[in-house]
Amino acid sequence: MGTKLLCFVLASALLAYYLYTPVPEDIDEPWKVMLLSTSFRVMGHLAEVTDWLGLMNYMEALMLITTAEYTPPTSDENVTVTDTELSNVAVRLFLPRKPSEGLRRAVIFFHGGGWCLGHAGMKSYDRLARWTSNRLNAVVVSVNYRLAPKYHFPVQFEDVYAVTKFFLQRNILSQYGVDPERVCVAGDSAGGNLAAAVAQQLLEDSEVETKLKAQVLIYPALQSLDLNLPSYQENADQVILSRSLTVKFWSEYFTSDLALRDAMASNRHVPLESSHLFQFVNWSQFLPEELKKGHVYTGPVYGSSELAQKYPGFLDPRAAPLLVSDARLRRLPLTYILTCQYDVLRDDGAMYAQRLRAAGVPVTHDHAKDAFHGAMTFISAPTDLAVGHRLANRYLEWLDENL
Repeated sequence: MGTKLLCFVLASALLAYYLYTPVPEDIDEPWKVMLLSTSFRVMGHLAEVTDWLGLMNYMEALMLITTAEYTPPTSDENVTVTDTELSNVAVRLFLPRKPSEGLRRAVIFFHGGGWCLGHAGMKSYDRLARWTSNRLNAVVVSVNYRLAPKYHFPVQFEDVYAVTKFFLQRNILSQYGVDPERVCVAGDSAGGNLAAAVAQQLLEDSEVETKLKAQVLIYPALQSLDLNLPSYQENADQVILSRSLTVKFWSEYFTSDLALRDAMASNRHVPLESSHLFQFVNWSQFLPEELKKGHVYTGPVYGSSELAQKYPGFLDPRAAPLLVSDARLRRLPLTYILTCQYDVLRDDGAMYAQRLRAAGVPVTHDHAKDAFHGAMTFISAPTDLAVGHRLANRYLEWLDENL
């Protein structure tokens, strides 16, 4: 009896240790957040097991989350929702039913998921787009770009760019009753990366006459050169998005070759001949003091040239929008950037906000000190969080005032 009891106690202790995920003290609804974080951790470990057994690719296993969260296009009394294609790319289209005194606003939205996961039909993205369309009386185009590991960079960028360029044509805007002077691109996480890249690329495209009114970047990933920023160090094992998972997302965006993942994990993937690019991601120059928190900047440790030659995408501004010059930045539109304190990507957004301001771009940097990566996607039961609703409302309020 004593041995069985001891085994039970030990097993219970191990289970409790595994399930317990500490969360920062200032995060609301800590037990709910802890449960969500544990659920994500369990799914991540199961995905690793299926990958190790050769049953399913790690990212494909995680895609089961997307499948479970999928909701079909369903219209209601306020918004007509349809799945269709624009420029041969799948999109979910949200058209408001309320009458409009004039031309409508439009938001072209790119979902997150590390370029590997996600869908416009996920309950959280469907709900956010539906709210946006209804509250702003706006047309919302939510893009279902192709995903890794089946497709690597630049396919994801090319899909969202194709949709944006197509939609910005005057005859298409007219077809949907959209004001050409009130269109923005928006996205969260990897989608924020794509939105920033699209906004930059449009400036160089002489075929596009319509200019964006704004860009909205929600906890965006903006560079893959330095994966050891203060936010990466402080939040390496933080809620929802860890450093190791971020490295997996970044590397899988470019290739399934584990050599790049290993190099990124040790932050030794950039070759010496690309050293000039570090001036654009030098956090000691661009982060506000409150985010430096005593961290000491050290120069990069360079890797071999072979990986950069085989997979040059991680040095491409279309994948890393922070790498463009100040001259290109100063032509960008009005910008909203949301960052969260407990997020490995926090410093990407903070650096971009600082660089844009220095270049003369009007920027609203909304820093949520009590939030974590992905918080805005938790707006649907049973995984809804108060912080998710709060951030979503701030995003919608900014759009309503500025678009």
